[in-house]
Amino acid sequence: MPQELLTILNKAADVVSEALAAQNDWGLTRAGGAQYHHDTVADAAALAVLEGAGVGVFSEESGLHHPERSVLVVIDPVDGSTNASRGLPWWAVSLCALDQAGPVAAVVDSPRTRERYEAVRGEGAVCNGERIRPSPARSIGQSIIAFNGYPPSYLGWAQFRVLGAAALDLCYVASGALDGFADFSALSLAPWDYLGGLLVCQEAGALVEDAAGRDLVIRQPGERRCITAAGTRQLLDELLAARHQPRGRSRRK
Repeated sequence: MPQELLTILNKAADVVSEALAAQNDWGLTRAGGAQYHHDTVADAAALAVLEGAGVGVFSEESGLHHPERSVLVVIDPVDGSTNASRGLPWWAVSLCALDQAGPVAAVVDSPRTRERYEAVRGEGAVCNGERIRPSPARSIGQSIIAFNGYPPSYLGWAQFRVLGAAALDLCYVASGALDGFADFSALSLAPWDYLGGLLVCQEAGALVEDAAGRDLVIRQPGERRCITAAGTRQLLDELLAARHQPRGRSRRK
């Protein structure tokens, strides 16, 4: 049941937070590698809860576990690992449970800002138990837009932010703190980066699409998506149109 899955996700987030609270080494696991000690600690803590609960797991850190199970939890144990390693507070534990119909429950927990976003399909989205709604902004020129990566030219935004943790960026679009989000990174985003934030956005009333129009629900390694999100259809369409403009052309306000 969706509420039972939400309970499992919350328990996993709690256990990860406890494990990281005791973590002293926030550096890389090996010279030249991309994995941090806190990534592996968080992953092990989450796996112990999720596998024990009888769900499959698709983790950034350790790959697929029990993909044959009817529910698959896609997890980024520490979304924003580099921020966490530098002592920057913008990072989160992101979990999204998928059933045959797609995302069914999600938790995005930000231990440093003490914000926990939760969503259940068809039941809305909350932050720390309070209902959230996206911004009514309709144009880029009136908006604060968060980017993953940086666009090749000025798109006409009022202000922009590049914060470094897409799951939290999307949750802030869902809550209206940010008006929109667009991915301009070279490699785009993996499912563990955005699926938790995707359901939070959808249940809050925000819109999320891939810039190429592809399905956003990914259950296997290797695929990535160019995520764009906004609180209104008008702003989303303007962001999508702006990202497809010829490289180097500046969009005026």
